[in-house]
Amino acid sequence: MSPNPDDLELSEPEREALHDLQVGIEYVHRSYGSLLEFHHHLGHAMDRMSDAEDALRAAGHEEWADELRDDHLPAGAVSDQWTFELVEEFSTEFLADVDAFEDEVREEVADGVDHVTERRQKRRLRERARRDE
Repeated sequence: MSPNPDDLELSEPEREALHDLQVGIEYVHRSYGSLLEFHHHLGHAMDRMSDAEDALRAAGHEEWADELRDDHLPAGAVSDQWTFELVEEFSTEFLADVDAFEDEVREEVADGVDHVTERRQKRRLRERARRDE
């Protein structure tokens, strides 16, 4: 059975803070997904540019092919970092830190119960439905 959030002795500001923090963390995870999508899209773009290098070379445009090979393909996406490095840094530093913070706050404030607001809403909607039967 799911924990009853009303059994927790939480003030309304605590409930709001937990909900806002949890929704914020969910958006951080969505951002991570967008970062992974960016990483994959840019990887596919670089593969196509590599194909363009080969085609330029085959068409006799050695200078353009060399510039693409030497200046653009090895370049980092942001501040000389490749996207896999951005993904790793986001995952191991920022994402891990905010997840741990949210876990710690939830453990201290709500005995580790997550989705307090949603659990409360679920229980109230089900009770209302049973009353109307």
